[in-house]
Amino acid sequence: MLPYPKINPNIIEIGPFKLRWYGLMYVLGFVSCYFLIGKQRRAHNLGLVGAKLQDLIFTLAIGLILGARLGYVLFYQFSNYTYYLQHPLEIIAIWHGGMSFHGGLIGAVLAGLIFARRRKIPFWEGADTVVVTAPVALAFGRLGNFINGELYGRPSTVPWAMVFPLAGPEPRHPSQLYEAALEGVVLFIILWLLKDRSFRPGTMVCLFLGGYGIFRFLVEFFRQPDPQIGLLWGLLSMGQILCLTMIITAAVLWKFLPQNPPSP
Repeated sequence: MLPYPKINPNIIEIGPFKLRWYGLMYVLGFVSCYFLIGKQRRAHNLGLVGAKLQDLIFTLAIGLILGARLGYVLFYQFSNYTYYLQHPLEIIAIWHGGMSFHGGLIGAVLAGLIFARRRKIPFWEGADTVVVTAPVALAFGRLGNFINGELYGRPSTVPWAMVFPLAGPEPRHPSQLYEAALEGVVLFIILWLLKDRSFRPGTMVCLFLGGYGIFRFLVEFFRQPDPQIGLLWGLLSMGQILCLTMIITAAVLWKFLPQNPPSP
């Protein structure tokens, strides 16, 4: 068993002001995406540089954060709907914790559609350029989860199991690190190596959806299910159901993508 590195979730705390590691990870994720998008040839061809790229990152950030919170309420708190109806401001209370990747993805896609339409950018080509950088932000986010000691794994006897402060005395899988490695590092390497090849618009989006869906589906077998939901039908977690939806969506999109590849 490995000791869990107890890291204060607050980097700086001055009176009511708190700078948390989790928030910093979000910032690092968005900043990394900004620089990685700017390094791509397709981004320059689309005019995604300078102020326009900054506006895109800001728009996607707003869509992602709002979507992640709404997704958490809809996907993981549906049994508590009466509470949220009585306290509607809690729906957007991101400072209370609770964010859904799948909700954030939907929010970012909708924000991207709005941005592409307003700025007259081909949506699929723009999405391909942006999505190859998304795994980097995901890796930072999972590291933030690990520092917070949340979204921990199921009980385990593997040599690298850890006792998380919020999870009782049992050693558990550090599933946040599994996700950071697979959904973050491995998926980024795959997409980055393929990004400059000639492909149909939307191909990288399909690879991201399918790749993330597969990696997350597998890691969910090691991650502790959400206590308010447990395993649906005694078999699959909510995360796995949503990942299966991602994989199916990737397959359907691939079938209906435009046939002619754009110029690199």
